Formats: sequence, C-alpha cells, structure tokens
Amino acid sequence: MGVFVFLPLVLPLTAWPVARLAEQRLHPRTATVLLTGVAGVMALCSALCLALLMVVGTAQLPGNPLPDGWSDPEVRRSVPRHEIAGKAAIPALFAVVVSCGRALLRHCRVRRRAHEALSGLPRTGVAVLPDTEPYAYALPGGPLDRIVVSTGMLACLTSRERRALFAHERTHLSARHHRHLLTVQLAACTNPFLWPLRSAVTYMVERWADEQAAEAVGSRKAVARAIGKAALVSGGASPATLASLAAPGPLPRRVAALLGPPPTVHAWPPAFTTVGLALWTATGGATLSALFSANSAITLALLLRAATPL
Repeated sequence: MGVFVFLPLVLPLTAWPVARLAEQRLHPRTATVLLTGVAGVMALCSALCLALLMVVGTAQLPGNPLPDGWSDPEVRRSVPRHEIAGKAAIPALFAVVVSCGRALLRHCRVRRRAHEALSGLPRTGVAVLPDTEPYAYALPGGPLDRIVVSTGMLACLTSRERRALFAHERTHLSARHHRHLLTVQLAACTNPFLWPLRSAVTYMVERWADEQAAEAVGSRKAVARAIGKAALVSGGASPATLASLAAPGPLPRRVAALLGPPPTVHAWPPAFTTVGLALWTATGGATLSALFSANSAITLALLLRAATPL
C-alpha cells in the first residue's frame, strides 16, 4: 500500500477551491450535483483507507481475534510507520462511525417528529398548521412528500410571496435536496476536510430552489422579498435538518444573487477558466482518491491472503 493509503485522507483539500468558486460561477443545480458527488466519493475513499489502516493496527494488538498471519511483518511493512498509523486509525474510525451514526439518528428523529406533528391532518401536498409561530419547510418521505407551513407564516406574506414560498419548497421536494444534504453531512462527518463542501451544498440547494421559485413566480425581486421577510419573521424556526425558504445561512448573498441577473446554465465550465481549473482539480482529486483506495485495498487483500494459512 505504501504512502498511497494516506493520500485519500488529505485529497479532499483539492476540492476547497471549487467549493467557493462554484457558489459564484456555476448554476446552483450543477454545483449541487457536482459537489455532492465529489464529497460522497472522497468520503467513501477516506473511510475505506481508515478501515485498511485499522486492520493493520488491530492485527498488532495482543489478544486480537484476527488470524496470526495478519500480524506478519510483511503485512505491517506495507504501511509506513505502521506502529503509529495502524493504531491511530482505530479510534479515528470509531469516531467516524459514532459521528455518522449521530447524524443519521438526528436526521431520522427530526423527520419522525415532523411527520408525527402532521398525524390526523388530511394527506395533501400542503399541510397548514394552525400555529402563530411563522415557519415553513419541505418534509420528504412518509406516505407523501409535503410542504409544511404555519398560518403565522402565511399571514406574513403577500399572495405572490406565498407562491414563491410554495414554489421554493416544491423544488426542495422534487429535486430530492434532502438526499444531497444528508450525503454531504455524512461526508463531513467522515472527513473534516470535506466541511467546506457541506457548507457549499447547503447554500447551493437553497439557491437552486430560489432560482426555480423565481421562474415560477416570474419575478426575482418577489422571491428576494419573500426570502428576507420569511427569514426575518421566522428567526430560523424550521427544523435544522430540513430544507426551507427561511433556512439559516448567508441570506444576504441569496438576496443579492436574486437581485442580480439569473445564472447561466452550463453543464461544465470551460477548462481554461478559474472555476474550470478548480473543477478539474476537484474531480481529479476524487478520481485519485478512488484509485489509491482501490489499489490499497487490493494490495492489502493480496498480502493478507498470502499471509493467512490455508
């Protein structure tokens, strides 16, 4: 395996430039899909390499249940500084599992409570709750994807702003934004170097929904007003793990983007531009992560097979 087993743990650094540039230079839909894919691949590769290092480290511990051949000196020499790296990978992988497990449990708990709050209401695409607290969010899953909005929120908006709100939340549901958000959240739990991608995707899914709402309403200014008003009156009251018009975050940037010209739709920017080079660097880093982790996994599997007596 050599030093290649460590590279997928640091290659997410190659995605940092595009995490920032994509917010400014790419269409939100393109940026969301690309960054989610890059984050998912790099997170899987990081987890695989930690698991490979943990195998080497666990085999050195006295009383381990692994075959004796797995602690063979040739196996240990396949990892530079195996005494430190192999043992350090054990608590690191444990921390990753715990962090991802907590994120999944929190996500499921929030969605379950949101669905329980709607029990007894008619199964329609929009659930209006008689609550003076202003909030609105997209609730996927269950028997039906739904938009949840309170009477307090509806009372704060004009008819056109309500159309913008519903168009925004419908985009979250139809584009399955909750899957993108959960993917990058788990990726960031797996490798802290992926946190900038998580922040970028969290922002870009809202920008994606903003642009779709602007097309549906026919006025970018109306959506900008709806965003500002909803955020002002709600104070981020929506569940933190669910996409929402008034989701906490860089609201001034969202409003400024809507007050400017609409983004140009490009599947992939030209290579010899700043964002194009950043994208090629990020995708190259993801590709190398996959190659290095696959090479390390195959190498270790062959070594363990050779060291294990039949």
